[in-house]
Amino acid sequence: MESHKLLKIVISGMLLMSAAFSQSALFLLIAPGARAGGMGEAQVALADDSYATYWNPAGLGFQEGYEVSGMHVNWLPGLVDDMYYDFIGGRVPVQGLGVFGGHLIYLNAGEQQYTDANAVDLGTFLTYFTSGALSYSTMISENSSVGFNFKILYQHLTDKKVGSEDTKGTATNFGFDAGYLSKGYFGGKLDLGAMIANLGPKVIFNDEEQADPMPTNLKLGFNMRVYESKFNRLNLVYDVNKLLVGEFASMDWDDDKIIGGYDDKGVANESGYYNSDGQNEAAHTDSWWGGIFTSFLDDWYLGGDRNMDDDTMIGGYGPDSIAVAGGLYGNNGLLEVGNSDDRSFTDEFRSLIHSFGAEYWYNEMFAIRAGYYYDSEGKITTPTVGAGLRYGNYGFDFGYTIAEETHPLNNTMRFSLMLKF
Repeated sequence: MESHKLLKIVISGMLLMSAAFSQSALFLLIAPGARAGGMGEAQVALADDSYATYWNPAGLGFQEGYEVSGMHVNWLPGLVDDMYYDFIGGRVPVQGLGVFGGHLIYLNAGEQQYTDANAVDLGTFLTYFTSGALSYSTMISENSSVGFNFKILYQHLTDKKVGSEDTKGTATNFGFDAGYLSKGYFGGKLDLGAMIANLGPKVIFNDEEQADPMPTNLKLGFNMRVYESKFNRLNLVYDVNKLLVGEFASMDWDDDKIIGGYDDKGVANESGYYNSDGQNEAAHTDSWWGGIFTSFLDDWYLGGDRNMDDDTMIGGYGPDSIAVAGGLYGNNGLLEVGNSDDRSFTDEFRSLIHSFGAEYWYNEMFAIRAGYYYDSEGKITTPTVGAGLRYGNYGFDFGYTIAEETHPLNNTMRFSLMLKF
């Protein structure tokens, strides 16, 4: 099966969503809302409209009235021309119970070309991803609230058979979000938000051995109301985001200089992935619940010497890639024996994603916005700008990502609408 567009999408997902490992359901990390798009995607502690069903469901608890919102955007226009993203959300307050809401997400990845092993054209197929969420939030004190999402997602890579393999190109899964929002710190000007998103089991397309983790992530947000007067308001916001997936490269956990060599029962097996202590030494990810804890340790503390040349031996070569007994390097000249000593806690900070934003409102009718999105590991550093307009019960927002001409996000424009009633 040839699919140049699908390959580009996978590569873009790896770049644009800080996925340094195999992972599924990455479409859940695409930020909805042109308001957020103009503020560097920082919203966790702001979350004061129906987009809170995505950014932090706890934000619904502070809101009143009914609202629906929606966004359509051509996604990655610098890479493909037939890929688009849709979002629709809303909220409904229920007296004495709290605020309910939800959203729908649809990412159309376009048509892909399908060919056989001899490059004979067999037609096309559609690749798309969709998710639906139900939200609930309630106040737990005068200044704080909690919120929850339950979501179901469906991923449709292909409905075609790949060669002679009996593989499945679709997957259905579920997940949960939990959020918290507290207001009024630092003289009543600072709001704090937190959210864990996409808690759930691994996504299975073919079998459990090939399952990929959900993009579980922890978001912490800060919203500072710097200036407020009758006609003017200025907010500064900051979010930090960390993927809670314990991910491990192929490495020697028991210091025997061999990767694997045993099965999961501790029986010697040359093709086994485990060591004699039952530890998985092949590249792998932890369970979704285990990753919540090990994701803070996997980049620096857990594990041993990493295998840098994809063989089953740690070391055995010199720095010139010539085999030598007791060599410290792999056959590609990269240090293997002792490379665990080079990792430190600072390596964890490189996996953090930072979002900065500023929003100025005049008379609660017109807004201008600016932001910056910084992902060191994903190599994304993009400024953003935006604007907003409110008239009566109607709202319109625009967000624009400023990127280099060759960047997939170049010329990405977000438009979103809002209606209160």
